[in-house]
Amino acid sequence: MPWKSALAIYFLFWAFSVFLVLPFGVKTSEEAGVALVPGQAPSAPHEFNAGRIAKRTTIVATVLFAIFYLNYVNGWVTTDMLDWWSQVQSKAS
Repeated sequence: MPWKSALAIYFLFWAFSVFLVLPFGVKTSEEAGVALVPGQAPSAPHEFNAGRIAKRTTIVATVLFAIFYLNYVNGWVTTDMLDWWSQVQSKAS
């Protein structure tokens, strides 16, 4: 796999992982025991730590990419294994 393709796929895993990691560890102002700021939604996070989110996202994305790359190299799951439609059509014929 060319390195540019690997980098692009890693970026996709990273972008997906942001949305996977974002909801974990979020506390509202009520849960933190702090009064709401006027105009603040009660469900809004009390504190946003972008560095912590980036670290967690990078770890999750790296693990997922490693599994993907190992599968790419070793061929554990191929597209032929996932092509159920052709198997259904061949049984119907």
